[in-house]
Amino acid sequence: MSSETEKAQTAVAGDIQDTIFAKIIRGDIKTDFVYEDDQCVAFNDISPQAPVHILIIPRKPIAQLSTSTDDDEQILGHLLVVARKLAAKHAKGNGFRIVINDGRHGGQSVYYLHVHLFAGRQLSWPPG
Repeated sequence: MSSETEKAQTAVAGDIQDTIFAKIIRGDIKTDFVYEDDQCVAFNDISPQAPVHILIIPRKPIAQLSTSTDDDEQILGHLLVVARKLAAKHAKGNGFRIVINDGRHGGQSVYYLHVHLFAGRQLSWPPG
C-alpha cells in the first residue's frame, strides 16, 4: 500500500479549519500560489506525482465533494475552470488529468476539498 493510500485509510474528517489547506487559506502556512482569485487558490503539490502537480482549493471550506451542496455549484464549476486555465498554461497541449479524491476508498487524505491537476508525462490507465 502506498503512503498516500495509507494516509487515506487513517485520515478522519475532523475540524476542517485545522487542515493544512485551511491553514494555507488563512495564511498560517506560507505558500507560493501559481493562481489566486477571490474564490480559490492553486499551488504546486509538495509531493508531486507528475512533473506538473497543482492543487486547486476553494477559499470556502468544503470537506468533501460528497458533502457539498447544490449551493456549491458555482464554486465547484469555478474550480474546474481554473484547472482548465492552469492546464492550458502548464500542460502545453499534451493533455492532463483532474482528480478529486473523496473518502477513504477514494484516497482522500485531507478532508478539505481539493482538485489535483496532473500533467507533464504520459498518465496510465486505470489510475488505481
